[in-house]
Amino acid sequence: MKSSSTEFFAGKQTPTWGINGSYLGPTIRASRGDQVSFDIVNNLEETSTLHWHGMRLPAVMDGGPHQMMEAGSVWKPYWTIEQPAATTWYHPHLHGKTALHVYRGLAGLFIIEDEDSTALPSEYGVNDIPIIIQDKLVKSDGSFKENMGLTPFGLLGNQILINGTYDPYLKVTTSQIRFRLVNGSNARAYNLGFADNRTFYLVSSDAGLLPEPVKLDRLLLSPGERAEIVVEFEAGEETILHSFAGKGGIENGEFDLVKIIAETSLLKSSQLPNQLTAEPPIDVPENAKVRKFEMTTASAINGKEMDMNRIDEVVPAGAREIWEITNTGWDHNFHIHDAAFTVMDKNREAPPIYERGRKDTVFIPNGTTVRLAVEFGSYPDPNTPYMYHCHLLYHEDSGMMGQFVIVEPGTESQVSQQLPKGNHDH
Repeated sequence: MKSSSTEFFAGKQTPTWGINGSYLGPTIRASRGDQVSFDIVNNLEETSTLHWHGMRLPAVMDGGPHQMMEAGSVWKPYWTIEQPAATTWYHPHLHGKTALHVYRGLAGLFIIEDEDSTALPSEYGVNDIPIIIQDKLVKSDGSFKENMGLTPFGLLGNQILINGTYDPYLKVTTSQIRFRLVNGSNARAYNLGFADNRTFYLVSSDAGLLPEPVKLDRLLLSPGERAEIVVEFEAGEETILHSFAGKGGIENGEFDLVKIIAETSLLKSSQLPNQLTAEPPIDVPENAKVRKFEMTTASAINGKEMDMNRIDEVVPAGAREIWEITNTGWDHNFHIHDAAFTVMDKNREAPPIYERGRKDTVFIPNGTTVRLAVEFGSYPDPNTPYMYHCHLLYHEDSGMMGQFVIVEPGTESQVSQQLPKGNHDH
């Protein structure tokens, strides 16, 4: 992790941060069952962290605000990949500064493969293409404006970078392209589709493949959410991946994202499988525990601002629970660490079809109550918490975050609501 500069705009150097480069970080690929380990070197001049968003792993390896790396230090996380194929990502999670650190460029993809996912277009950079979408506010000298609290939602930029590139285009050589879409923005949501209104197939949500392909012409992604789509192309045609204006709030604005140019001769792709995965859906038992959360303005959940030493929830390992989140304030979304969920309903109605897969982040507009069937991890540790929070990063930094620990089933009542002093005083 280091500071550098990047030429996004001709003749102008923008101060940026990056991982193994000047902006963003490398795509990491691993397979289900792999053991992985990293040496994360902090060559910044300040403390940061690196969180594995969407990963199922022990809390001490999560990279949240308790796994801080001081300037000049090295962090060595390791774990075994024990989850279905998915497009996950990594980014800092330093409490109070997450928005700024991500905005400056510290983020990258972490792709998990398994036998199901490799049946889809899987040649990275050829027919399997990452699309990391980030909005920026840019000064006349090319530097980024860094006022994270410009709107009630945080910073909403008017220039778009795709994979760290301004005004990009992509030449495709195969008749099917799998796009791994990542909303890496601090606050903006994107209503994704194509300028010619062509349809495409949603094949995966945040936390894994859908049971079968779903045909769409629009897809809404709020910050932190991911989706994988497969798009058909014919030789010689052009189109633009576009974000269409939404309902206001974090859905405002209309942007061209990527121009896509099909070569005059395309390699014919095989047909999409009718069944993408046999991974069972996430459901909950009839007597499932229900936890309720209220999100209002920008700095609290259930009326409490984030406290690094307070445990808000205690969850037995492997539990399946119902989490009910009500938003009575501005637009928010909700992300749970070391968990996957399905959206049961929004305002007691079935969620949009693109939100019915396995997820870890969900958009909750103002005036919405969402119920989630949540599947928790199986790494008990009563002394090291995971986070749940709004993934509008300005809101997260302002205190809209809580902490939970996963414990051995039956020991919930033995857990202190305060973390042991000494290890977590930051």
